[in-house]
Amino acid sequence: MSKKHSPKSMLILLVAIMMMFSMAACSSGDSKKAGETTDSGKPAVKLTENDPGWKADTSPITFDWYLNFSWFPNKWGVDPTSQYITKKTGVNINFIVPAGNENEKLNTMIASGKLPDFITLGNTEDAFQRMIDGKLVLPLNELAKEYDPYFFKVSDPAKLAWYTTKDGKVYGYPNASSSPEDYKQYGNTYIGNQVFAVRKDMYEALGKPDMRTPEGFLKALQAAKEKFPDVNGQALIPLGLHEFTEKGNYSLEAYIQNFLAIPKEKDGKLYDRETDPEYVRWLKTFRKANELGLLSKDIFIDKRPQMEEKIAQGRYFAMLYQRSDFTAQLNTLYAANPEAAYIAIDGPANANLDAPKLDGPGISGWTVTLISKDVKDKARAIRFLSYLNSEEGNKDLFLGEKGVTYDTIDGKDQFKPEALEVLNKDRSSFDKKYGASFTFWMLMNTNITTKWNPAQVEPFKQLEDWTKGKIVSGSQFELLDPLGNSTEGIINNKIGLLRGKTLPKLLMAGSDAEFDQIWADYLAKRAEYGMDKVQAYKQAKYEENMKKLKEFIN
Repeated sequence: MSKKHSPKSMLILLVAIMMMFSMAACSSGDSKKAGETTDSGKPAVKLTENDPGWKADTSPITFDWYLNFSWFPNKWGVDPTSQYITKKTGVNINFIVPAGNENEKLNTMIASGKLPDFITLGNTEDAFQRMIDGKLVLPLNELAKEYDPYFFKVSDPAKLAWYTTKDGKVYGYPNASSSPEDYKQYGNTYIGNQVFAVRKDMYEALGKPDMRTPEGFLKALQAAKEKFPDVNGQALIPLGLHEFTEKGNYSLEAYIQNFLAIPKEKDGKLYDRETDPEYVRWLKTFRKANELGLLSKDIFIDKRPQMEEKIAQGRYFAMLYQRSDFTAQLNTLYAANPEAAYIAIDGPANANLDAPKLDGPGISGWTVTLISKDVKDKARAIRFLSYLNSEEGNKDLFLGEKGVTYDTIDGKDQFKPEALEVLNKDRSSFDKKYGASFTFWMLMNTNITTKWNPAQVEPFKQLEDWTKGKIVSGSQFELLDPLGNSTEGIINNKIGLLRGKTLPKLLMAGSDAEFDQIWADYLAKRAEYGMDKVQAYKQAKYEENMKKLKEFIN
């Protein structure tokens, strides 16, 4: 008969077993760190900055990814490009998109203290900072040090510096971002979005008038109205502008200021562009246009859908507008009659007739992507972000899978003709059928993908070509506005609403004298609200920006 184990011996055995499990658990936990990683039982591999970390583990995983854009229509996994990336990396994505108001959805999630694995939102959103302040998101640089040094190789040092907070941490990385270094390398290829466009057939029938001066501008609008009083039975609209909102009109603010090459700073101090004499001179020109019956009432009330309808009908003679906002309508016009499409020309200019200084891609980018503190797998998350941010990831997202969406044609990797045809004709169908060309744009790097861009075709090429050489780097002037809930932010919002009410009044003034009175009242009210506090805040932010970019500018 066997001897019974004593309690003491059982305890020793139990401790030994627990130590074995503990060591195994530690080994398992460490396998995800940058220093050592195992893949399917293989010997540990040391990850360095040159090792794409995502390759260490390609087992299936699904991340929830919140996009703060209610209009985003696409699903991951229904097209060959996203299917290819999932097969390659093991990562599947479940997109979460707000059904209605984005701010309400995001605010509710922030209030709950629980966020999806990834979050992508506009970089000017207050929620970006609130998520950081609430410790709801993880520092990307710390995740990278622990799990994926490759992140630092595929990330732009200037962009990391730009998004570094005062505690030395980086919580978000931008898409569609261009640093000062990018401008040195790619600047001559950049295309702007702001154009002064005219209907080609009308403009040429008028003898291609010079519209750079107030006199020439008004004369051309008048001539167009007289020669082409209607378009297919509907009244011609001599001039189109962006829609008037409660806070103003893009065309009558930064756009026209850029066309007039008004500086954003002088001698290290931010310049109040609204007070520039050239700007006031052109606002008075628009007022005169209204007095002469050259500003249709439609432009004061139409929203973007109404404008798109009228652009597609070719009812505007000229537009100070954003070319990307009328691509579909331009395509429709061009298909019906190439001569009736819109082309870009030299528009309003300052007294010296200097070339415009247009806004190009900036360092802040368009959106910023963050990783939640609740992320289900820190290592896989930062490694997947690095993959998407790398040249390899950008190529996959842009061109898709070789043989499916693209091939090497004439020595260049480019879209297959059948894919390109769909891309040029119907973007929505392309997204669903192919999923390439940045259908999924969360970490797109538009500089990397320049070499794979298809050659632009008319009617878009002329508009884009006109902007080349007129793009100016202005990263130091980005993200200057105070947060909406701060003292300065509240003042800035009030001034914005005041501007929104004032601009239509200025254009509708019956005389220059009446204009001058409205303008003086506006400036006085701005000062009364606390414009000096807003300017001081922006100046401090500007100087902070200059420090961040000091080693990268010139």
